[in-house]
Amino acid sequence: QVQLVESGGGLVQAGGSLRLSCATSGRTFSWYAMGWFRQAPGKEREFVAAMNWSGGRTHYADSVKGRFTISRDSAKNTLYLQLSTLKPEDTAVYYCAADPRWGLDMILAASYAYWGQGTQVTVSS
Repeated sequence: QVQLVESGGGLVQAGGSLRLSCATSGRTFSWYAMGWFRQAPGKEREFVAAMNWSGGRTHYADSVKGRFTISRDSAKNTLYLQLSTLKPEDTAVYYCAADPRWGLDMILAASYAYWGQGTQVTVSS
């Protein structure tokens, strides 16, 4: 059974930093892409960042470009999201997602078959 488990969320002041982790287990195939999405109360889930697992190609939402960094540790089967210069509007539940299908559109939530349970990030002003 494939599992994605996020960790690293919490409460931080504006301007602060956090690092989210997403540990994967139970798979017998290689991921094509992994990504981070977030959902604030009353809003739809939105794309944050994604990367091609083998080649490291990355994509970022304009709202986080230059502040967030996505990375991976292949040996640990873990995806990371470094959040810096956080703003109150970054407050949301952050989800990691993964999918093995080649060529999927990495910025679309509907592209991903596997999801974690989410981790809360709260940024106070």
